Amino acid sequence: MYTLKRLLVVLAMCCFMNTLLAQENPELGTTISEEDLAPWDISIQPNGSGLPPGSGSVSDGEVIYQQKCIACHGVEGTEGPYDVLVSNQLQQVRAIGSYWPYASTVFDYIRRAMPFNLPQSLTDDEVYAVTAYLLYRNGIISEDSIMTANSLANVEMPNESGFDLAYPTEKSMEEMSE
Repeated sequence: MYTLKRLLVVLAMCCFMNTLLAQENPELGTTISEEDLAPWDISIQPNGSGLPPGSGSVSDGEVIYQQKCIACHGVEGTEGPYDVLVSNQLQQVRAIGSYWPYASTVFDYIRRAMPFNLPQSLTDDEVYAVTAYLLYRNGIISEDSIMTANSLANVEMPNESGFDLAYPTEKSMEEMSE
C-alpha cells in the first residue's frame, strides 16, 4: 500500500513537471531590475575586484570595534563569546591571522554580516576601518596603515597558500603551478 502511494505521488509530480516544462514561460517569480539587484550585488573577489571606494585607519577601526564588536568578540578579539578574531599565526584556531586566506574576504564578511544584530549597517569607510584594525591586531599590517581598495587588495595574508580556489581561472592555475 505504501509503495502504491509513493508511485502515485511520483506520477503526479511528473505530470506537473511536464506541464511546467511544456510552457514557454512557467510564470514563476518576477524579473528583477538592475536597480533592485544593485544592493545585493556586493561580491568581492580574492584579488580585491569589487571593493568599493572608501578608506579606514587602524585607529578609527579601534573606536568602531569598541562600539560595535566588543559584545560578541571581546575586548581583545581573543575571548569571544563568539568567534575569535585575533590570534598569532601559530595558533590552531580559525581566526583572521591564522586562518583567513584573503584580506578582501575579511572585508566582504564584515560588510555583509556584521554587526550580527544589524548586518550591512556599517558604511564602507567603517568596514575598511574595522578591517584595518583587525589586520593590525593580527600582526599583518602596521598601526599607521590606511586601508583602501588598493591597499587592502595588496595585503598578503599568512595563510593565503593554505587554500585552493574552488573555481580557478586559467591565470590562477598558472600561478598555482609556479
